[in-house]
Amino acid sequence: MKRILKWIFRVVLVLLVLALLFVFVAYWRSTNDCGKTAAPTTPMKAIVYCDYGLANLKLADVEKPTPNDDQVLIKVRAASVNPYDWHFIEGTPKLMRLMAGLRKPTDTRIGGDVAGQIEAVGKNVTRFKPGDEVFGIGNGSFAEYCLGRSSLAAKPANMTFEQMAGVPVAGLTALQGIRNHGKVQAGQKVLINGASGGVGTFAVQIAKTFGAEVTGVCSTRNVDLVRSLGADHVIDYTKEDFTKSNERYDVILDNVGTQPLAGFKRVLKPNGILVMIGGGGPNEGQWVGPMARPVKAMLTSPFTSQKMGMMMAKGNKDDLAMLADLMQSGKVKPVIDRTYKLSEVPAAIAYLEEGHARGKVVITLE
Repeated sequence: MKRILKWIFRVVLVLLVLALLFVFVAYWRSTNDCGKTAAPTTPMKAIVYCDYGLANLKLADVEKPTPNDDQVLIKVRAASVNPYDWHFIEGTPKLMRLMAGLRKPTDTRIGGDVAGQIEAVGKNVTRFKPGDEVFGIGNGSFAEYCLGRSSLAAKPANMTFEQMAGVPVAGLTALQGIRNHGKVQAGQKVLINGASGGVGTFAVQIAKTFGAEVTGVCSTRNVDLVRSLGADHVIDYTKEDFTKSNERYDVILDNVGTQPLAGFKRVLKPNGILVMIGGGGPNEGQWVGPMARPVKAMLTSPFTSQKMGMMMAKGNKDDLAMLADLMQSGKVKPVIDRTYKLSEVPAAIAYLEEGHARGKVVITLE
């Protein structure tokens, strides 16, 4: 037995040394090219951040990107801000820095949601041609130009660039949360917690297109907005705690992350589904952030008939096309809270961090 314990100790010690070595190497390799590159030969304006923190965002001249064989170059007409943007900017939760850069962000560009016009295409691209109007997920969309790959779809002619810029991440999250993870069916009772936010405003409308009876939870000032989106019932959380009501729901979509799991379990039907989208501010849970609740849910789910888990949207051109059809037909309408100029991205991020945005915060470019 002593011999076995000795070998276990040695294995654990070796793994610990390797882990420390990995972190040490990753720490010193996590740098970026800020201040190390020559002046751009084909400059464009873009938001960059050389160090973590909102105060380090700046508008700078960078090299205009060139698409590879499988990419397209998009002239950005509008973009929008998402919570994951501030998580990257602030570097929280700190666990994500293992991928984003321990000391500094290795990728200094930011922004995903984009709507614009195709400027150039790689030789393998057949879906689009220069001049096409598109929306979807790009790389570094807080800029005059950005690159895109497969997560793009044609922009509906009857929608503006500003409207479609707010659709990709929030719309995909709502659609995939309702359809793929919540498995919502006609006639089911669905509760959207955080119904007035970016994902929530889409989720209310999309759940209605699936034939669900929708209850939206929001603050007093947003009750009329959520009702106008088609919610059958609206709960003002400043006046009523839905987790203590007698109502039971087939599916709950939680966009906020402020309620304990026990409260959700209480108002879920025995075979109900809780889909956790996110929640929490940029400084909440410095190390694991919003991942603590999903981990707890994952550990408790096997012991209950209720299903609980967290999801992140996946870029999908077919789902983007479906969202475009819903927009074009008027069944789903994007809600825009505020618009900012490219130079005002720091202010837009700061506003989103406050956690009170109604719908989407959009960045416009001329």
